Amino acid sequence: MTRMKDIENREDIDLLMQSFYAVAMADDLIGHIFTDIAKLDLEEHLPIIGDFWESLLFGTPVYAKHGRSPMVVHGELHAKYPLTTEHFERWLEIFTRSIDEEFAGERTEFLKVRSRTISGRLQEFLNRAD
Repeated sequence: MTRMKDIENREDIDLLMQSFYAVAMADDLIGHIFTDIAKLDLEEHLPIIGDFWESLLFGTPVYAKHGRSPMVVHGELHAKYPLTTEHFERWLEIFTRSIDEEFAGERTEFLKVRSRTISGRLQEFLNRAD
């Protein structure tokens, strides 16, 4: 059995995002949120979300150039279609599984911790907005 490597660079992040969105957008519970509500264009979205995770994992300033806040983006989405705890749990389940299928290591674990934290903060923010 080959040992999985840690997330080491932007290419690893891009691979992870492609794997995650392939599963998430086809998911029975949350897929329609990406495809029908957010009308996500992956060609446009993948570089942005890649920049977000790169900034978090490697401390680069690349996400700042987009001039957007994940809270605002998800608040606008929540106004169109209420995002529930069940939706966030499924997102986190798919995200974590996508990570674990490709990577293992210190940055990988940090990414899983951060994704859980972000999920919780987004839910708190959206619940206050209701």
